[in-house]
Amino acid sequence: MKRDILKLVTDGFYREALSLYSQHHSASLRPHIFTFPPLLKACAKLSSPLQGQILHSHLIRTGFNLNTYSSTALTDMYMKVNFLHDALKVFDEMSDRNLASFNALITGLSCNEYYLESFKVFGQLGVEGFRPNSVTVASMLSGCDNVEGGKQMHCLAFKLGVAMDLYVGTSLVTMYSNCVELVSTMKVFEDMPCRNVVTYNAVLSGLLHNEVPLTVLDVFKDMRASSDGVPNSVTLVCAISAIASLLFLYLGGQIHGLGVKIGLECDTMVGTALVDMYSKCGCWRWAYNVFTELNHNRTLISWNSIISGMMLNKQSENAVKLFEQLKFDGLEPDSATWNLMISGFAQLEEGVEAFKFFKKMQLSGVSPSLKCITSLLPVCSTLSALLCGKEIHGHAIRTDTSSEEFIATALIDMYMKCGCSFWARRIFDQFKVKPAYPVFWNAMISGYGRNGDCESAFEIFDQMQLEKVKPNSVTFVNVLSLCSHTGQVTRGWEAFRMMNEEYGLDPTSEHFGCMVDLLGRSGELNKARELIQEMPEPSNSVYASLLGACRSHLNFELGEEMALKLSELEPGNPTPFVILSNIYGELARWTDVERIRQRINERGLTKLSRLSTVGVT
Repeated sequence: MKRDILKLVTDGFYREALSLYSQHHSASLRPHIFTFPPLLKACAKLSSPLQGQILHSHLIRTGFNLNTYSSTALTDMYMKVNFLHDALKVFDEMSDRNLASFNALITGLSCNEYYLESFKVFGQLGVEGFRPNSVTVASMLSGCDNVEGGKQMHCLAFKLGVAMDLYVGTSLVTMYSNCVELVSTMKVFEDMPCRNVVTYNAVLSGLLHNEVPLTVLDVFKDMRASSDGVPNSVTLVCAISAIASLLFLYLGGQIHGLGVKIGLECDTMVGTALVDMYSKCGCWRWAYNVFTELNHNRTLISWNSIISGMMLNKQSENAVKLFEQLKFDGLEPDSATWNLMISGFAQLEEGVEAFKFFKKMQLSGVSPSLKCITSLLPVCSTLSALLCGKEIHGHAIRTDTSSEEFIATALIDMYMKCGCSFWARRIFDQFKVKPAYPVFWNAMISGYGRNGDCESAFEIFDQMQLEKVKPNSVTFVNVLSLCSHTGQVTRGWEAFRMMNEEYGLDPTSEHFGCMVDLLGRSGELNKARELIQEMPEPSNSVYASLLGACRSHLNFELGEEMALKLSELEPGNPTPFVILSNIYGELARWTDVERIRQRINERGLTKLSRLSTVGVT
């Protein structure tokens, strides 16, 4: 019985092993000392605590519960099926523990994220005279959530002589990458005398998680050049995901070919990653072909990936067809699926369709996610659909999410764009302690500016400074724009200087543009010109802004300079000369008007025709 059951479990036939034991038990065949450990392993693999509890009772009746090997396997099984209380009870009742018993408990606690408890058990090892081994150290490393603790375990591994162990090295790679210590991650990886596919997967996953896709591809290339293991589905998924973020379509095709060569092209994870990669590279037809080839291996994640890809590539009709076909695979759309449809239509500026799917989702009983709500609120703003916005606000209140910072910011923006600054202010004032991130405040400042209430906008900016919230670049664009529209030159200069001196923000061309516009509107044309000269690379819009100011103040000399600058930057654009001609015309300098028009003709520029928008019946 021992040999048959062990072989079945070793070969992965867990149900068959348990069935064979049941037959032997019915035939009153007495079990051996090594019968129960593999059976308990089968229970853990099948996530079957009930079957494990039955075997536990058999252990007690046959007396094998006193055997350290069997009790250790029982502890391990209970840990893996998340029956922690039972696992601890079995461990406490063990009369003769060994290192394997402690390792089973430490590993189980770490896997169930009871890290503090695992460290306490680890402390008992020395008290009971046990020397940790590679399994102990590797298990402890998985519970290190900070680099200091991880380094201490690394030092212990050196002292114990297990730092170069394959299992420990792989755990060190995972620990350092989780702590965003990429230099240490690569050093451990490169110092390992031997590696396998699990090691490579650990470093690839860590690098991908830390957003260094080029390094992911370098490590993958090294793996292919070595003989340290054949890539598996996890390896290919990491490589394909890195390619998707870099949009390296040609290399993606090569990895696809490798997947076909090693027989993984129909693997669910690999196929889904390929769908995502081809979609992001703009090849939605190739993505659909891969999705079709997955056939019965498709999961809801695969469906979500192809729907997302269709929306990304502006194929909304195909996305709708796929959404409707999903049920034929025996699947139901989840919150993510609905959100993909709603946010997809929102991004494509098809607001009516976005709301249609939102209503369908509510009727189906699926609760909208935060992402779904934040996708819909801008649509309300675009469509000026205040009633729909209020409905979403009501839903956010009922689900107790209206106080979420992202939701509140989106609601403020929506109400401001719909002209309801009163409601936006109510949301803003509901926070006794205001969020410390500037986007929340920017929504109020820009919203008041959009609605012409500049004093309230300045009030919010002043309050922002009083509450020690650091403004960002967008904040100052909003403030400088307000100063420009209200003609507050002094306040504009203060804000412009404040950017760098108090907050360390370098002005961008947009900030310079706002200042040039402010000075131009206020008639300080020479100061505007001096400011442009300070810019490293003045944009066309800055010159155009000052040229417009020259027209307002009939400054033909500076106007001619700006027109010539713009003509150098945009040789085919006649507008600067047309504006200059208008300046001379308003000053009745007809000779100059003729000169400018002649210049337009000599350069072969065509003055834009004026079109009427009045319909002809």
